[in-house]
Amino acid sequence: MHRDLSSPVPWRRSQRASQTRRAQRARRRRNVLRGRAGVTLTVAVFSFAAAGALAQDAATPLAPGVQSTDTVRALQQKLGVSADGVYGPKTRAAVKRFQRAHGLAADGVAGPQTLAALGVGATPPKAPEAAEKTSAATPDGDAAATLQRIAQCESGGNPSAVSADGTYRGKYQFDRETWRAMGGSGDPADAPEAEQDRIAAALLAQRGTAPWPVCAG
Repeated sequence: MHRDLSSPVPWRRSQRASQTRRAQRARRRRNVLRGRAGVTLTVAVFSFAAAGALAQDAATPLAPGVQSTDTVRALQQKLGVSADGVYGPKTRAAVKRFQRAHGLAADGVAGPQTLAALGVGATPPKAPEAAEKTSAATPDGDAAATLQRIAQCESGGNPSAVSADGTYRGKYQFDRETWRAMGGSGDPADAPEAEQDRIAAALLAQRGTAPWPVCAG
């Protein structure tokens, strides 16, 4: 008897089935990997967009040169939103509504015109150097009395006084080295009296009465 050669040999059928299963598994793995890659890409894009939105929100200006939490709270109170001091999306949206209602450019930025329309001040915080200078120029009562006593003792209160040897000059008899070290320029005796008072107050705050050992008592 002759075998029908047109019928597949059993081992060939098994081999084809194995190849088919391997191909199916490979396709499933590729599909899973594609799915994971898609999810990863979606998450990355969303995270990037969210980070960009947060960065843009954090950078939203209140007004040129002004970033005051107190001003933001005052602004929010006027707009009737939660006064948390954070210039976030809700506050920006409220600002836009106010701007549209009052014929202003609806950009969501609380600039000088918007703040003025709301009746909110926008005074920038005082620089530390300016605050220090003002404090030194206006000493408290005790310091002012001490400076007055020192000036009277050193020069009789004369801003143009100069010692006999020319070393000590002005109302508080500064030597040039100390005067320059405290930020003065030129001749102390030629400086305005207010400038001499300011520098003397700063020196007193820094070193006490040590620079005037004779007149400190």
